[in-house]
Amino acid sequence: MTIFWLLIVLHVAIVACGLVAGVFLTFSDFVMKSLVATQGPGGIEAMQIINRKVMPTVFMVLLLGMSALAPVLGLYAYMAVPASASGWIIAGCFAYIIGVFMVTAVFNVPMNQQLEGLDNTTAAAAEYWQHYVPRWSMWNPVRTAAAAAAAVCLLVGSSRLAGAI
Repeated sequence: MTIFWLLIVLHVAIVACGLVAGVFLTFSDFVMKSLVATQGPGGIEAMQIINRKVMPTVFMVLLLGMSALAPVLGLYAYMAVPASASGWIIAGCFAYIIGVFMVTAVFNVPMNQQLEGLDNTTAAAAEYWQHYVPRWSMWNPVRTAAAAAAAVCLLVGSSRLAGAI
């Protein structure tokens, strides 16, 4: 891959990471607070609908696309990119893989799946919701910060790579 194409890939990755961070920030900033404010089964039902509707979206393309691209990009940076840029690119890839993909897969998705299996009008759903919101909300800023950190690291790596030309 030429440096030109690598820079293009890096810039696409930077934008993707920034957009993913923005969606996560939205949830941390006001979406979850709004769902909690609905009281009763409304917040549960809304979150269940959000979790169903998110699948065929641009957000999921970005989230999963970066999850696939990050290991490849990190490996390529390790093998073929000058040291002044490769460390930053690898750090960004690790931030995304661990802080976004792994946290999502290990924490948020299982909680979403459990919520999906509940009838939002039952006492069991209301009880689960009381545990779901703080736990889900605890992990979301981790994902936000990791996606933003990935974008910053990739940006620095890209700048250093461009400066090496």
